[in-house]
Amino acid sequence: MKLFGPTSQAAESIHKASHTLARWFPTPELILPRAAGIDISDASVKWIVLAPRSDGYCVETYGEEPIPPGTVVNGNVKNVEVLGQSLRNVKKRLGGIECAHSALPEETAYIFEMNVPEGSSRKEIMNMIEFEFEGRVPIGPDAAVFDFDVIPERGVGKEIGVVVFPRELAESYGAAFGAAGINLLSLEVEARSIARAVSKNIPNEPITLLVDFGRARTGFAVLKRGIPIFTSTVEVGGDTVTKALREKLSLSEQDSVTFKNEQGLQSTGNAKSPGLEAVTAAASVLADEVARHYHYWDTRRNDQGERMTPVGQVILVGGSSNLKGLSDYIAGRIQANTTLGNVWQHVCSFEEYIPPINKRASLQYATAIGLALRQYSL
Repeated sequence: MKLFGPTSQAAESIHKASHTLARWFPTPELILPRAAGIDISDASVKWIVLAPRSDGYCVETYGEEPIPPGTVVNGNVKNVEVLGQSLRNVKKRLGGIECAHSALPEETAYIFEMNVPEGSSRKEIMNMIEFEFEGRVPIGPDAAVFDFDVIPERGVGKEIGVVVFPRELAESYGAAFGAAGINLLSLEVEARSIARAVSKNIPNEPITLLVDFGRARTGFAVLKRGIPIFTSTVEVGGDTVTKALREKLSLSEQDSVTFKNEQGLQSTGNAKSPGLEAVTAAASVLADEVARHYHYWDTRRNDQGERMTPVGQVILVGGSSNLKGLSDYIAGRIQANTTLGNVWQHVCSFEEYIPPINKRASLQYATAIGLALRQYSL
């Protein structure tokens, strides 16, 4: 792949680096430069910069920059130069910060869990992962970048979550950041970023089904102690609900959003309300997908008949998760605890500081918040 140009330092570093993701640019924590969390989707770039304070962190700057249609499609960069221009526009609003942590799309990732012997060195683990490629990943190690996270759990050996991406995809993101003059410090899968924000990081945290309900698509991830061990994406999003409302009630797009957020799946006394019927029909499609993923992972058993991944909770994020009553609706379908993600729990206490992003909008910033937190959790 031809990189964007000689100024693309991040892409050049990626090309020369070993087969890793998050550790492409290992910088000692004490001298780690301040960095923004930058989340790239098909439609926009969202960013947030956190600054330390005595009782946590505060939001220094945040925002959203639209991306011209066709620039990024299903997470694949189709036009590096145009994406670079969008990132240049973002850089002007970062308050002088020139570094970033970013995420790669789950649609193009290969994620799995495996066990390695206790005491294995990083080099040994990376070699073990390469041996697993043939049976788990449809690309060769030379065409990939990959890394792992240790899943903190007692047992024989050590369990890890592995993430693999096509090298060409990673280089295209690196090239776009390089073209914008932004020093890309790390890349990771979106689910890992979101998990950093919404997981409680406690030893007894249950296995979690994370549902990122976006406008056009919904991402699913199974988290084990906050580490993704599986991801998938389905073509079901909040636009389905909006379209149904516009067709049934002739509402504008803004009025449809208001209806979803303020009435949604809540009955107003008229059980046959056209609006309620439209929302319920669309929400049922999403609930079916949640139930399918939930029951598969909740009922998996090993050779001894023991449950391998009993799912203890479902966490919803993404802007379309603001659909009123959605968490209760899904909880009723799968008979499991379902909540909206608390994306601020590792940032601040609301008793001491109120972020400038309101609760509904904050669900759209889950990935960016997790990325911004990365520099404080290395």
